[in-house]
Amino acid sequence: MRKYILLVTVTLTSIAVQAQVTSFNIDSNKFIKPLTKTLDSIYIEDQKPREAFAQALKRKDPQPVVDSLRKIMLTKDHENLEKVNAIIDKYGWLGPEQVGLNASQALFLVLQHADLATQKKYLPMIRSAEKRGQILSSNLAIMEDRVQMREGKKQPYGSQAIRDPQSAQLYFYPIEDPDHVDERRKSMGLIPMDQYAKAMEMTWDLEDYKRKLPEFEEKAKKIFKKP
Repeated sequence: MRKYILLVTVTLTSIAVQAQVTSFNIDSNKFIKPLTKTLDSIYIEDQKPREAFAQALKRKDPQPVVDSLRKIMLTKDHENLEKVNAIIDKYGWLGPEQVGLNASQALFLVLQHADLATQKKYLPMIRSAEKRGQILSSNLAIMEDRVQMREGKKQPYGSQAIRDPQSAQLYFYPIEDPDHVDERRKSMGLIPMDQYAKAMEMTWDLEDYKRKLPEFEEKAKKIFKKP
């Protein structure tokens, strides 16, 4: 079975949004209405196939069904990325105060589900948007982790979990300096690791994680190779 890391990403994005939604002063009268409508549609198009895919995995549907849903999801990802590229190239980053929370979140989600080269291209823009208050700090943390993971490096915020292809068990991708991960998470508006793990139907024991970290690092090397 494929490793299906995308499923994990959907879950953590939802948790992060709930943690930071009050950080925006949103007035729908100030929205750029045509862009809001377009991006709201993209948001739905991003999430709907993922929900179907997640449910198929949860039901343990036959592999051909799962593979078919995954293909649909990836095809939609490609279509959405083309739309988002065009929007960002023309308007720059659009925050919740300009287009609404879901519409702005659509930009992040589509890039979160894009290839590594695209993520690295837009990461500086996302960092700048976070400084201007146009994107959740937690979203930036997730993107930083995502890029680090895909480059075969340790993640600073512990947002990324992957599935062991042999045991099918989820574990947190290697975390940089796990002793201080909750401090870093707090600075970015993310909930503590123990609460996050519980929401992910996982467990978090710092000392146990540190003991198993070399094992996790070896497993990760087989999936993500350093450039």
